[in-house]
Amino acid sequence: MINEKGFTLIEMMIVLLVISILIMITIPNITTQQTVIRGKGCEAYINMVQAQVEAYKMENNTTLNPTIIELHAAGFIPSTDCPNGEDLQVTGTGEVALVTTP
Repeated sequence: MINEKGFTLIEMMIVLLVISILIMITIPNITTQQTVIRGKGCEAYINMVQAQVEAYKMENNTTLNPTIIELHAAGFIPSTDCPNGEDLQVTGTGEVALVTTP
């Protein structure tokens, strides 16, 4: 009988078990962090849209606040909603905020 070197079936199963346990630990952590990441992305997007409101007013030489639709149509913002899916609006005072439904 020739002495061949290699892994046994038991050793391979133990390695796969350890890898599976590590995956089961990390995947739930990643999914819970996605909501936090989207929330932070929404905050950053609101700040960017606020700056674009001012840029729109300067470019069009107006003091009137544009709507989100006007900003999007003019190419100032790529989307009318946050990365987490919530819609945005420009209030009467010119502040950008999330749309609240009663």
